Amino acid sequence: MKEYDEVKRTLVAMLEELNLRLDRITNNVRHADTPIEKDFEEQATQNANDEVMDYLGNSARTEIDLIKQAVARIDNGRYGICEVCDEPISKERLAALPYSNSCIKCASQAGPKR
Repeated sequence: MKEYDEVKRTLVAMLEELNLRLDRITNNVRHADTPIEKDFEEQATQNANDEVMDYLGNSARTEIDLIKQAVARIDNGRYGICEVCDEPISKERLAALPYSNSCIKCASQAGPKR
């Protein structure tokens, strides 16, 4: 759909950036660049850091999935249509959250992640 070509380019750029970030996070958690410390206190610090990095990785994976779904909606002509009520999603909402799959009314009724 020509109407959303620019949005699709933006989403693909976001996807590429998130994939790079996820690779860095994964390498960090796997300690690809630095081995695990032998000192117990340092290990505890590394473990805490690993938990934070794991959370960030999971968040990135979730956002990647949402972006891929948005690109698929563009490709199949359903982008900008609320998946709950089938009404249009406002341009302002899509500008703020380009991978949104629901209008603000349905999102507020459903809770987070819409």
